This record gives sequence, C-alpha cells and structure tokens, in this order.
Amino acid sequence: MKKGLSTRIIAGKFKGKKIALPDKEITRSSKNMLREALFNILQFDIVDKNFVEVFGGSGSVGLEALSRGAKRVYFIEKHPSSYKVLQSNINCLDKSRCKLYFGDAFEMIWDIVEDLKSKKEKAYFYFDPPFIIREGFEDIYEAVKELIKKLPKEVVEAVIIEHMSKYDFGEEIGGFKRYKKRKFGKSTLSFYR
Repeated sequence: MKKGLSTRIIAGKFKGKKIALPDKEITRSSKNMLREALFNILQFDIVDKNFVEVFGGSGSVGLEALSRGAKRVYFIEKHPSSYKVLQSNINCLDKSRCKLYFGDAFEMIWDIVEDLKSKKEKAYFYFDPPFIIREGFEDIYEAVKELIKKLPKEVVEAVIIEHMSKYDFGEEIGGFKRYKKRKFGKSTLSFYR
C-alpha cells in the first residue's frame, strides 16, 4: 500500500476518521461525493439495519454505513492486500459489528444470505463491481445481474448498484424493480427492491 492513500468517514459516529485505501491498481474507492449522495438518499433507513458491501475493497461504503448507525456490516474481499487493508480499517472502528469474508463475492455471498436467513433479518446489498472496462471483467455486470436475480427476497431490504453510467442495469432485475437512479458523471447509483 502506498503511503498516504486514504479517505475519511463523512458523517456519523466515526466522522472524520481516516481509513486506508488499497493500491489503485487493485481497487478503486467510491468517490466521497457519491458516498455522500448514497447516504443522503438512504438517510435513516439504514439505522439498525444490516448492510452488505459485496465487493469490499477498502470498505469505505460499508464503514460509512456503520458510522451512520447500521446494526451489522458484512464485507467480502478476495484480493489479499485489499483484504488486509479492509481488516485494518474495520479494527480501527468497530469490529464487533462487522463480519469480513475472504474469497470470491459470487461464492461468499451465500454464507451471508444463510446468516441473514438464520436470524430472519434483511440487509441492504451494495454492489460496486470492478469496472467493466478492466481487462478480464467484461462480463462482470452480467454476472452481477445473474447473482442479484438469485438473491432470496426475504433477506433483501434493497439492492444498490454503483456502476458506469453508460451501462444500464434496466428497470427490473429478477423480481427487483428499480425505484431510484442517480447519475454522478461517469458513475451511477441504481436502487432496486
């Protein structure tokens, strides 16, 4: 990790706390403007709710949810150095309310689904897949779509996807309907429930 690569929690209990970012070659963090807009939209809906950051990276979105009152936050990260950065960020804030999974998001998500089912709880699922233009990731958005279609409705509060603006996920994914869409230049947030 390069020295000085970091961002801060925008609001809530941990406002101003610095969190480390993994190397930009490995992952890209959600921009502060987009993160702030996301939580302005969600407002108090996430208080005492579960939140899942499916492609964990630095954990900047999930940790923001934690800071703003989420009950429990789940993270999945498969890159070893990003995982270490994420683990360190969680340890600096509140590891008692976080659950971190090391491995492929398309496999590990089912452990989270089972955990939610066993507790009879729902979660906000946040997907920020690696950019479609990155080599080897051409089909990532289609794969994410297929994954969302398989999510059991009884564990889903809402599905939020951060994606390139030029890609449209459509009005419906499986049984989930889009209820909001916000564009931020090259990135867009699409909300489904």
